[in-house]
Amino acid sequence: MKKKLGEVREVELPQIHDFRGDLTFIEGNSHVPFDIKRVYYLYNVPVDSERGGHAHRDLQQVLFALSGSFRVKIDDGFDTTDYWLRDPRKGLYISQMVWREMDSFSQGAVCMVLASLPFDEADYYRDYDMFRQAVSAAN
Repeated sequence: MKKKLGEVREVELPQIHDFRGDLTFIEGNSHVPFDIKRVYYLYNVPVDSERGGHAHRDLQQVLFALSGSFRVKIDDGFDTTDYWLRDPRKGLYISQMVWREMDSFSQGAVCMVLASLPFDEADYYRDYDMFRQAVSAAN
């Protein structure tokens, strides 16, 4: 029996709506399952570019399309799934040990990422074969 190391699920944030517009907020350990230690965003991404192409040993993230849309290709070492992000209230939680690739960015897309840890290059699997070996070794 295969032992999945990572988890991926959709996250929906609250929305407060009135005649002035919509407001959405995020609280760590409430709307996302971790303390938020870092926030960054991608923008001005050429429509034919790819981002991601890595997994993390310990870091957890939630991705949001604040504007426009893009595809997130997920691989847990056994199964692959595509998610399309296009609603700023709906994010994608990606735990550690999940390979992710992002592409098909629409013109003007903005991707915001909430991260559970500060940046640490040693946390990355940037080689897919090494990621697969780590998943296999855990099984």
